[in-house]
Amino acid sequence: MDKQMKLLVGGSLVDGGAGSFDVVNPATGKAFAQCPKASEAQLDEAVAAAKAAFPAWAATDADERGALLGRLADALEARTAEFASLLTMEQGKPTRQAMGEMIGCLFVLRAFMDKRADPVTLRDKNGNTVTEHRTPLGVVAAITPWNFPMILLMQKLAPALVTGNTMVLKPAPTTPLTSLLFAELASEILPAGVFNVICDENELGAKLTGHPDVAKIAFTGSTATGKKVMASAAAMVKRVTLELGGNDAAIVLDDLDPKAVARKVYEGAMANAGQICVAVKRAYVPANMYDAFCEEVARLAEEAIVDDGSKQGTTIGPIQNRQQFDRVKELVEDAKLHGKVIAGGEPLDRDGYFMPPTIVRDLPDDARLVREEQFGPVLPILKYDDIDEVIARANASEYGLGGTVWGKDLDRATEVAKKIDTGTVWVNQYLAIDPRIPFRGSKQSGLGTELGDDGLKEYTQAHIVNAVPFAEA
Repeated sequence: MDKQMKLLVGGSLVDGGAGSFDVVNPATGKAFAQCPKASEAQLDEAVAAAKAAFPAWAATDADERGALLGRLADALEARTAEFASLLTMEQGKPTRQAMGEMIGCLFVLRAFMDKRADPVTLRDKNGNTVTEHRTPLGVVAAITPWNFPMILLMQKLAPALVTGNTMVLKPAPTTPLTSLLFAELASEILPAGVFNVICDENELGAKLTGHPDVAKIAFTGSTATGKKVMASAAAMVKRVTLELGGNDAAIVLDDLDPKAVARKVYEGAMANAGQICVAVKRAYVPANMYDAFCEEVARLAEEAIVDDGSKQGTTIGPIQNRQQFDRVKELVEDAKLHGKVIAGGEPLDRDGYFMPPTIVRDLPDDARLVREEQFGPVLPILKYDDIDEVIARANASEYGLGGTVWGKDLDRATEVAKKIDTGTVWVNQYLAIDPRIPFRGSKQSGLGTELGDDGLKEYTQAHIVNAVPFAEA
């Protein structure tokens, strides 16, 4: 890659004060680009720039802020193919999925450009007026992960900016380039300091989250890192939004054709090579359907085309980075000791981080692959006999992000869904994330809300004005 990428600090595109680092194409395992590396001084400069820009940005009319989000969407739309190609190179997902992520970015920006946190009258009676106003918080530190680096940025940037906040972004060090390319667009559209981007190799996270001039942290990533972010925020009682790990269960009811539902569950597990927080991570299937379901999922896995995401026809790309690749291999090896691998099971003997779709049956509930989040193209399929029993098994997890229920009787499936202890449960669909609908986790899968009107409010402070006429003594 010949293009020289730059950080965005205070409206200026600048080199990294601490040099640069390699960005690896997961399809080859080799570096294809250099990313500028921010120094601590540049982090401080970025926060200072965001703080300095905040008063004027907060005072800008909300319609004008929304219009600038619309201009960002238009500029991004004009270059979606370029962004999708770069996204495939740094993240690994097939080009079609990368283009889908970029289209999703446009949808998020345009959904939030028209949203407003308008005042709400809570009481207007006998001269007493109570109004809830929503005011911006200040500087938002956004920390984004490597599985969906662009759309998860938009889910933070759009509500933060439209409500009057400014932002400092730190993308994942393995997928920083699309964020830096977006920074180029933003530098031409947004006022200086409103949006800043710094990159590192995970040295600056604690300094950013603990910075005294950061008012809110918006983080998407692992539960383990989310706990560290929350601890960092506690010292100054910063506002936090945490979208963390998941171990989403798919519960198949006994009134469906096993082959038909097998394809849906398989697709929900294997999109983006399973590297989705709300991917299907474990499937529970009735005993009388179990063998047929397993056989069909294994067939689908064997038919998958696992290759470089830039090649036409690829359905599953590589795992994004070496560390995650090694973890997935470790979980598969452990699963072999306790269950039966019926598809996949061995990394491809080639450059890059390729694990074929791997299906494991007959595992006990205490197997690591069932208890832990695999975040890769590996699916355990478990058998059940009783619906109340399987609901309890699905809920016996420290995670509570999402889940799915599959059944022909929609009322029955919906009743089961209401008993699943997660922030979101989809019935007869998967990954149905919509920027107009709130998304949140329960238990150790997160704190706060993203998307929807509730997600918008996460970037504001509720401010009550309670007024009555002056009474003469």
